[in-house]
Amino acid sequence: MELLQDMATRLAVPGMPEWTGLLALLLLLLMGLAFLLMPFSVFGVKGRLEQIEAQLDEIQAELRGLSLRLSDAPRRAMADDWVEMPGHGLRVPEDSLPRTAPPVPPPAAWPEGGRASRAEPRLDWPRR
Repeated sequence: MELLQDMATRLAVPGMPEWTGLLALLLLLLMGLAFLLMPFSVFGVKGRLEQIEAQLDEIQAELRGLSLRLSDAPRRAMADDWVEMPGHGLRVPEDSLPRTAPPVPPPAAWPEGGRASRAEPRLDWPRR
């Protein structure tokens, strides 16, 4: 216990409690340990990344094969017999067409008497 107290007094930050030096040392040790152990958490990821890369290569090869088959396939000829839609030549009245813009609202109207029904409050300041 005396060794711990001696170390606390040596590590104490001037103007702070004695335990702050130990806390700072503990935080530095934890950060160093995390920095050392970080690569070990990455080892499991490498195998999964290689598997995903292999799947991606398979998908790309399949897409290339599909595009080659589609480009070599005979094209279907368009039918020469075009059929007009019934009623295509008829004219539609303008009232039944959908609007392209919203309707314009009517202008605002003042109530009877020419004054607005709402008036701003008046402040009566003390006059000297």
